[in-house]
Amino acid sequence: MRSDQTTYKTLRLILGDQLNAHHSWFRRSDPEVLYVIIELSQELTVVQHHVQKVEAFFLAMQLFADALGKAGHQVRHLTLDDTQGDDSLDDCLSKLIRDHQVQRFEYQQPDEYRLEQQLRLFCEQQSIAHECVDSEHFFLNREALATLFNAGTSHRMEAFYRNMRRQFNVLMEGENPVGGQWNYDAENRKKLKAADLVDLPEPLVFANDVSEVRKRLARHHVRTIGESMPHCLWPVTRTQAKSLLSFFCAHCLPYFGRFQDAMTADAEESKRWSLYHSRLSFALNTKMLHPAQVIREAVNCYEQSDGQISLAQIEGFVRQILGWREFVRGMYWANMPQYGQLNALQAERDLPQQYWTGQTRMRCMSLAIGQSLSFAYAHHIQRLMVTGNFALLAGINPDQVDQWYLGIYVDAIEWVEMPNTRGMSQFADGGLVGSKAYAASGQYIQRMSDYCGGCYYRVREKTGPRACPLNPMYWHFMHRHQDAFQQNPRQALVYKNWRRFSKDEQQAILREGERCLSDIESL
Repeated sequence: MRSDQTTYKTLRLILGDQLNAHHSWFRRSDPEVLYVIIELSQELTVVQHHVQKVEAFFLAMQLFADALGKAGHQVRHLTLDDTQGDDSLDDCLSKLIRDHQVQRFEYQQPDEYRLEQQLRLFCEQQSIAHECVDSEHFFLNREALATLFNAGTSHRMEAFYRNMRRQFNVLMEGENPVGGQWNYDAENRKKLKAADLVDLPEPLVFANDVSEVRKRLARHHVRTIGESMPHCLWPVTRTQAKSLLSFFCAHCLPYFGRFQDAMTADAEESKRWSLYHSRLSFALNTKMLHPAQVIREAVNCYEQSDGQISLAQIEGFVRQILGWREFVRGMYWANMPQYGQLNALQAERDLPQQYWTGQTRMRCMSLAIGQSLSFAYAHHIQRLMVTGNFALLAGINPDQVDQWYLGIYVDAIEWVEMPNTRGMSQFADGGLVGSKAYAASGQYIQRMSDYCGGCYYRVREKTGPRACPLNPMYWHFMHRHQDAFQQNPRQALVYKNWRRFSKDEQQAILREGERCLSDIESL
């Protein structure tokens, strides 16, 4: 790489979630173009992040910069050591433009509203030419999203997903879905039984050396959450990401759909903590992998499996990537920045301490939070129906819920985290993303997991000192929000069941719910 004072005509910024080696920027090298990748202090203070998340991002950025340099591009990778004293992205860019006498600044469209606004304002304040280009990652660009999603309007993923299948010809036979059915979700809600546990694969993990990154974090007193690992377990190069994709197709895809909603206490204890999930979201969200590549390889594996992979398995996976991932992005950009302030249920309670420690007698919460603290990872049902469900029932302020999810998970970037948390999980958007509140009692946890076995609390009890807190909290939640929910056809049966309790039973359950909410830190 040239010296720090070399002049360049163009400066191109690459953000930490823009590690796309196939971007058109990189088709040819130009000695007049300088690429810059920056470890930003400002991004470490938006929320408190899991240590493994920071390590994975920083190492992936470093290795991407190295790869660009080896490919003949001019690159500067600025670490926290290099940017000390330049606290913001604006400060760093201004210094680079001045030092290298840059005449033109270019950047890829950020996927986070805050960064988009920051870079737009920065460019307005510059006297040099500037351009924002597409990140060339998603199936739908921002212009296409704007024609499909309207601010403040409820949209449903299923209709969107079917149109995406048609538009991109995925699992289609002409205009009809392969197999004659769009959605196999009803077949993909199986619980893992004892006999199923022996076949769970140990996850493919990596042994990436993060010792230098860890030293930098210590030198700059970066505050993080979660547990450290001896090495970074997550893929930090495109090669590693591709090997994880191949591992998923070979070992997990045959059972992915069937068990995608299942949870088991055996998983962490046996080092099979990711079950049949792909764990590709970090590689996707940093753009090391393109979603079309992921779907193409998975569908090819299905088609060549001679029936070993059923249609329900591959459809469930395609729905997550082609459907849900693109859908929540559309909802995010249609509704920001107002979306980040929505609190339809007026939830104001503080996030309990057990979210930071995992110390609770509720076994489902202890296991889901414990896994999150250990691996910066939990699968979608653990996030939605365990930690998310508890926060919903307890009426936790969605700002605090957002911050926890954004910080603790390695794959969490605001565009994908916020609609999932504030929308799908907490119903704080009033139903823009989901058609109902995903509230559940302990019965759901028992149906989809073995968490309830050995728990201090009794999942079948609604009142009493050993009653599962989810039970009275669920009925308390549904009762206090009946004006919002009782006309919802998807929740009419809930209120019909509630009216079957006697008045005395209802009052006892509500008192127990109040007690749980009052003693929430000691559950």
